[in-house]
Amino acid sequence: MFKSLTKLDYLLKETFLGLLRGGWMNWAAVSTVTVLLFLFGLSLQTSWQVEKLLYQFGSQLEVSVYLQPDTQIESIQPLIAKMPDVAAIETITKEEAWTKLVKEMRISDIESATQELGENPLVDEMKVKARNSQVVPNLATQLAKLPGVETVQYVDEAVKRIAQLHQGLNWITLIITIILTLSAIAVTNTTIRLIVMARRQEIEIMQLVGATSAWIYLPFILQGISVGLVGGAIAWSFISVIQQFLGKLLVNQPEFIQVITNRVQLTPTEILLLPLILLSFGATVGLMGSLFAVRRFAKG
Repeated sequence: MFKSLTKLDYLLKETFLGLLRGGWMNWAAVSTVTVLLFLFGLSLQTSWQVEKLLYQFGSQLEVSVYLQPDTQIESIQPLIAKMPDVAAIETITKEEAWTKLVKEMRISDIESATQELGENPLVDEMKVKARNSQVVPNLATQLAKLPGVETVQYVDEAVKRIAQLHQGLNWITLIITIILTLSAIAVTNTTIRLIVMARRQEIEIMQLVGATSAWIYLPFILQGISVGLVGGAIAWSFISVIQQFLGKLLVNQPEFIQVITNRVQLTPTEILLLPLILLSFGATVGLMGSLFAVRRFAKG
């Protein structure tokens, strides 16, 4: 037990001393990893939020069916109810729709408003909810073919636009992440290699007294992992500050913006998962960079 603690103490001291000896090169590696993880973290968070927005549209997606003036709801409703893709139907008579419209326009006398127009200008409406968002286009086509249906409307185009935006962001994020990851690995590799070269004489002495390559180079690998962890922690702190700033900024925004914002808030699981992903990603980048650096010297 004591021997294991002694080894651990040695590794931690050597890792810390190596980080101190690295000087500004360590900060260059940390900065590169921080930029990588900051952009990656923001992109990942945005992707999660866009997915939530798509889910909100998909889970609440309805097809609005407007009937012809001489068509009764009772004649159409049974036909729609038999369709396999229909989950629910809500009927809105033209009288109900007109009353709601007049109230929204803040007109107190509904009868006078109706008399001025001669008659109720609206038509009966049916809100048909699909079982899922994928079947909506096909369902809308079937509904439009029913006798007595005047028009069919749904927000499929908006969903497609958001989905295309989401896909585009994912591709851009992937390309930027790959480029920055390679840059971060290269900088970490260079940093650790310089530290190894600076301590070349010490390494040769350790080799002469019988120290194994794994024991000699493990502190350098731990240094690379530490660089990645520090970069991940700084990136997460920046993202947290931005989240708090945006949260305060949105307090005074219109209500509909706040409603949309609340719907795309991260879940507690995602809030916990994001820093873990950043730290793990950073540690992996640091590990790869340090392994590439020490591999050459270990073989030599």
